[in-house]
Amino acid sequence: MKRVATISLIFIIAIAVFGCHKDNAREKVEKVITDIQEAAEHKDAGKIINNLSQIYSDPQGFNYESIRGLLVGYFFRYPKISVYINNLTISVENTSARAVLQTVLTSGEKTGSVTDVIPQSLGVWDFDVTLKKESSDWKVASAKWEQAEMMKK
Repeated sequence: MKRVATISLIFIIAIAVFGCHKDNAREKVEKVITDIQEAAEHKDAGKIINNLSQIYSDPQGFNYESIRGLLVGYFFRYPKISVYINNLTISVENTSARAVLQTVLTSGEKTGSVTDVIPQSLGVWDFDVTLKKESSDWKVASAKWEQAEMMKK
């Protein structure tokens, strides 16, 4: 009986440790996403690039080197950028993670309400982001984005 209790206790502790580890990883992945959001609002291409893996490659044809040009183009074109994140879902499996989210990008001042800025909107975009754990950091390895269905004509 004592052996069963010991095994059960070890099993419960193992579940708690692995469960906490996964929650901690989700929090770190979410922090990467929110750091990128903040960097975009400050038009800080360098901070965004620092969150990308050196092996970054996406279906749109951008890689680690060329994504900076895309960012600089947006930052030059729009004097003020606000980013709202909706429906963020994060899944973590060992050393890879996936974040699926929708963003509303605006060129207006951030007011706290999406409905206040839609007329000045740069668009509503669906993102599917793949992250890899590199050393102790999570880095974006790929991202796919497309205009949200509700915005397509």
